[in-house]
Amino acid sequence: MVPLQFDINPSSSVPIYKQIVDQVQRMVLGGSLGAGTDLPSVRTVASQHAINPMTVSKAYSQLEVMGLIQRVRGQGMIVATTSSKPKSLKQRLELLRPIICSAAAHARELDISVEDAVKEFRDQYGEETK
Repeated sequence: MVPLQFDINPSSSVPIYKQIVDQVQRMVLGGSLGAGTDLPSVRTVASQHAINPMTVSKAYSQLEVMGLIQRVRGQGMIVATTSSKPKSLKQRLELLRPIICSAAAHARELDISVEDAVKEFRDQYGEETK
């Protein structure tokens, strides 16, 4: 199994701790991180991305408060067993909405039509354009 890697963009306007929170939240709700899955240690994430360990710790603490991850003595952080409940499409779309809003705003700024933006989305998603 491939260890979990976060996609951190230090130049993003989104704070790094929030990037971690959002990614874990999407992976758990989307089902790609199942209950009991180990999360990388605070030290590991901090050293891989050259970020302050307190930033990672803040993200993990927020995820713990949300009930998505839990601390296991001697093992570290894992995806909480209670988070394995199936999530509705509405809940998953709520997580996607800010990203789509941002992409839509960028498309308008770049004067890209809705049709061209949707085609690009489909291409990136891996579907054939119909």
